Amino acid sequence: MTQLLRVQNFTISSDGIGAGEDQSLERPFGHVDPGRLFAWAGATASWPMRGDAGGSRGLDDYLTRDYGRNIGAEIMGRNKFGPQRGPWSDHEWRGWWGDEPPFHTPVFVLTHHERPSFTLADTTFHFVDADPATALERAREAARGKDVRLGGGVSTIREFLAADLVDTLHVAVAPVEAGSGLRLWESSDELLDRFHRDVVPSPSGSGVTHHLFWRR
Repeated sequence: MTQLLRVQNFTISSDGIGAGEDQSLERPFGHVDPGRLFAWAGATASWPMRGDAGGSRGLDDYLTRDYGRNIGAEIMGRNKFGPQRGPWSDHEWRGWWGDEPPFHTPVFVLTHHERPSFTLADTTFHFVDADPATALERAREAARGKDVRLGGGVSTIREFLAADLVDTLHVAVAPVEAGSGLRLWESSDELLDRFHRDVVPSPSGSGVTHHLFWRR
């Protein structure tokens, strides 16, 4: 069975930006407000951090649930793991997510500065200095026949797109402008040489538009 490399629920602003400037420990998305960027998912019944039994159903909710379907491993860039640069000065830092990360699979963090693997709850983080094809090979082995999710950030997704390794993408375009930062695209038309695309405005009133791509 084919193991797909999938981008799931990756959310960008209406001007194509996935993370703003001046990222820090306190501001993982820089100057961009993540509450506004991810409001479409946070309003759904399946949002994993929801503390009550409410929330919307429908397309947004379906795509929020789909985040973990048949995923056996994740690949992410170092920027998604944390704000540090260069050699690791503090091995006590174990990511943005606390003691129970939301991944529930092995995670392969791309970095030029390796460090020992560690496990939190049911997520094991591995730190690898590898090109995209090699990192994907390792992740597929760890996924045990399931698909691999490419978690981001923007630079990592662009790198794997350039290597022609991505099979499907779901990019949610939120109704906010960031102005500056890390840009995924100028227009989603840029991917049409390699992918089919459906563009589906959410009927929920969230204002988000879902861009769904699959290989030609």
